[in-house]
Amino acid sequence: MQAASGKMYKIGFDNDKYLKMQSGRIKERIAEFGGKLYLEFGGKLFDDYHASRVLPGFQPDSKLQMLLQLKEQAEIVIAISAQDIENSKLRADLGITYDVDVIRLIDAFRRRGFYVGSVVLTKYAPHPKTAAFEERLKNMGIPVYRHYIIEGYPSDIPHIVSEKGYGANDYIETMRSLVVITAPGPGSGKMATCLSQLYHENKRGIKAGYAKFETFPIWNLPLNHPVNTAYEAATADLNDINMIDPWHLAAYGETTVNYNRDVEIFPVLKAMFERIYGECPYKSPTDMGVNMAGFCITDDEVVCESSRQEIIRRYFSSLCSAARGINKRDEIFKLELLMNQAEITSDSRRCTVPARRIAEQTGEPAAAIELNDGTLITGKTSKLLGCASAMLLNALKYLAGINDETLLIVPEVILPIQELKVNHLGNHNPRLHTDEVLIALSVSALHDKNAAAAMEQLRKLNHCEMHSSVLLAQVDEGIMKKLGIRLTCDPGGSNTKITH
Repeated sequence: MQAASGKMYKIGFDNDKYLKMQSGRIKERIAEFGGKLYLEFGGKLFDDYHASRVLPGFQPDSKLQMLLQLKEQAEIVIAISAQDIENSKLRADLGITYDVDVIRLIDAFRRRGFYVGSVVLTKYAPHPKTAAFEERLKNMGIPVYRHYIIEGYPSDIPHIVSEKGYGANDYIETMRSLVVITAPGPGSGKMATCLSQLYHENKRGIKAGYAKFETFPIWNLPLNHPVNTAYEAATADLNDINMIDPWHLAAYGETTVNYNRDVEIFPVLKAMFERIYGECPYKSPTDMGVNMAGFCITDDEVVCESSRQEIIRRYFSSLCSAARGINKRDEIFKLELLMNQAEITSDSRRCTVPARRIAEQTGEPAAAIELNDGTLITGKTSKLLGCASAMLLNALKYLAGINDETLLIVPEVILPIQELKVNHLGNHNPRLHTDEVLIALSVSALHDKNAAAAMEQLRKLNHCEMHSSVLLAQVDEGIMKKLGIRLTCDPGGSNTKITH
């Protein structure tokens, strides 16, 4: 099915302006502290796909590109909690443990010419997994430091800011003016690492400062702006709450947005700064930040709509996780509240409506994709193809200008694959998944100009929105992700199986 709307994929964020403004602001902050800055780097550094979805035009590696402009001044320190190593904590978006991600980050930084100074093991306690990881890093030539759990943290300021608190931590040897403290995920101890270093630097007579780089919430957008609401949706599992920064309002009479954890911890940070330096250089949590993203939005309407779509995607993701047996009750409840606040429903996602309608009409799973020109393409379940596979072929035909009735893959090619799946590989479902369809299409493209033309359209699927009336198999989800398609699924559907 095809239904053009005239809507086009639009850019709402000036990435080049962002790179210049952001690197410039960090340089200013380094100068403000006399030449050395510990920068707590929050969020994803290499692959910030959330930011690229809610701020169309923001490149997933924008923060990395920004840092490249400061490469000669910067060194990287990666923090990882020893407890996360012991518990084999996973980075869900990549499916790898935090310790493996640290190695990945080191390699990625080095490939781009960054100096990786060291790794710090926070909340350190002896454990075989931690010891093995420490040994692996040392064999790679990476200095490793240990920071310990401090009794009374974060409330017992006199003990924390003392020789028995921060003083008991290893002093991380750093060489450059900008020390970027990053981590594989939240709860890794980045802020504590920065503050511990400030204590040790001050003891040595070295003047150093601290700043925080978090992209979201965007401090100079309204509290309930969809971009900031989308951040709450993204952190629904952490129960982060956006709020007006009361410290900033009291100090300057200006309304800015921060999130609850930074606002709640600020009195503690202020007291720590006062104990280390004699005074606190900041009057509010907003003061600590250096984020310039809000100044680089070029089309507010575009980013608002993109953010609303992100909230809906997060909602579907939580529903599907719950269908797979993960307890998401509180998270789903919060996301429903955020959707009400944003005045949207699941039907506000255009591709959900035709997918559900066809599923209802046929009694079988269905899928729909909204292309970047606003056209809606659907796919039905058949004896040969699953709904996602059918939708994919239909979309490629539309993009290539090929007639609907034209077969891109003849049954003679599909049937042997089905026979292999059922008779030799033990599959009960003979229908082709999207990876199998793409392989068959690429083979057909050797001798068929239509198949070849369809293959050329794959890159045009990037940024497209898709919905399935049922949970898809992991292989189909993976293919859609690789193609840059933003997939959502209903948690179940009209058929009896939970996945299709």
